[in-house]
Amino acid sequence: MRLRSRLLACPLMVIALALTTCAPASTAAAAPPPRPPHPRPYIKLCLKLKQMPRHRKIRCMRPPTSLRQGAARSATQAQQAPTINELSLPTRPASPVGITAGPDGNVWFTETSGNKIGRVTPAGVFTEYTLPTPAAEPGHITVGPDGALWFTEFASNKIGRITTSGTITEYNLPTANAYPWGITTGPDGALWFTESETGKIGRITTSGTITEYNLPDTGAYPMFITTGPDGNLWFTEAVAASIGRITTSGTITEFPVPSSGAMPVGMTTGPDGNLWYTDGNGKVSKVTTTGTFTEYTLSDINSFPWGITSGPDGNLWFAEQVAGNVASVTTTGTISEYPLPDTLAGPLHITRGPDNNNLWTTENNIDRLAIVTP
Repeated sequence: MRLRSRLLACPLMVIALALTTCAPASTAAAAPPPRPPHPRPYIKLCLKLKQMPRHRKIRCMRPPTSLRQGAARSATQAQQAPTINELSLPTRPASPVGITAGPDGNVWFTETSGNKIGRVTPAGVFTEYTLPTPAAEPGHITVGPDGALWFTEFASNKIGRITTSGTITEYNLPTANAYPWGITTGPDGALWFTESETGKIGRITTSGTITEYNLPDTGAYPMFITTGPDGNLWFTEAVAASIGRITTSGTITEFPVPSSGAMPVGMTTGPDGNLWYTDGNGKVSKVTTTGTFTEYTLSDINSFPWGITSGPDGNLWFAEQVAGNVASVTTTGTISEYPLPDTLAGPLHITRGPDNNNLWTTENNIDRLAIVTP
C-alpha cells in the first residue's frame, strides 16, 4: 500500500504564520472590499467529479433561491427503518449546512443562504441569530471548549463564535481568501479549522489568537477536520486525494488514498479507533492512525457522500448529498442506505443529537432538518 509521509518540522518547513490575536471583526477600522462570488465546496467538488467519465451523470445541485420540493418517495421507501422525521426551517431560503449538538441540550446549525446560526430544541422550537457580517455564508459548526459554539464563515473569511444565549463574535483570518470550512475542538483546548482555498490548517484559541500552517500542496483543498484517537488532528484533502494529520505543534503528515479518483471529504473518529471518511468517488472508507486504508464502495457511485459521524448504534452514519440518502456502515464494512422523504433533500452534514438516540442531518436543498432514529 502506498504511503507518503511529509513531515514538516517547525521551524524548518512548517510555515507557521505569526501568532496574531485577531480583534473581533466589529472593531476593525474598515470593512474589507466586496468579494467576488465563490462556489460553495459541495458544488465545486461535485462539478470536479462531473469532469470524470465515470461521474458524468452526477447531478450537482445549486443552492436554492426559493424553496424547492422534489417528488416524495414511495410509501414503501419512506417507511423503511430507521424512522425519519423532518422539521422545516423558519427562513427560506436558508440552505442549512453544518450541524452539531450543543452544550445546552439543543441542536445548533448554520444557514448558509440565510446568513444565520440556528438553534432548535428537541421539541422543534426554532431560534435564529443573524450574523453581523452580510453574506458571510457560515459553513461548519462545533462546540468549543469554552461552552460556546464556534463556526466558519466561508465567504467572509472569518471564524465566528456564538454563546448559547446568542452573543456573536467574529474573528478575521490573517490570510485573505482562505475560505474556511471544517472546524473542530482540538485536544489542546483550541479550535482547529481548514482553509480550503489556501491549503492551510488554522488554529484559534478561545481568546482569538490565530496560527496558520501551510500544507505541502496549497491546492490540496482541505475540508473536514477532527480530533483523532491518537491525540492529533486529522483532516481530508479533497483535491490532493489524501488524508492529513497534524500534531498540536504543527507537524504535518499526509497519507495518499490508494484508489484512483479519490476525493475524501467528511471525516470523523470511529468507535473502532480508526478515522472514517466519505469519498466523493462513491465510497466510504477508513484509515488507521498508521496509514492503512480500507475502502467500501457504495451502490451508487454518484451518490456524493458528504458528512459523517458516529451513531448511537455503534455504526458510522453519513449523508449522501446527491442521492438524497442517509446511510450507515458497520465497522466491518456493511453498508445500509435509507432514502429521505424528498428526492431533492440534498443532505450535507450529520451529527448525533443531544439525546444520543437520534441523528440530525441538514437538508440543504429544501430548507429542512431531518431527525433519524436508527
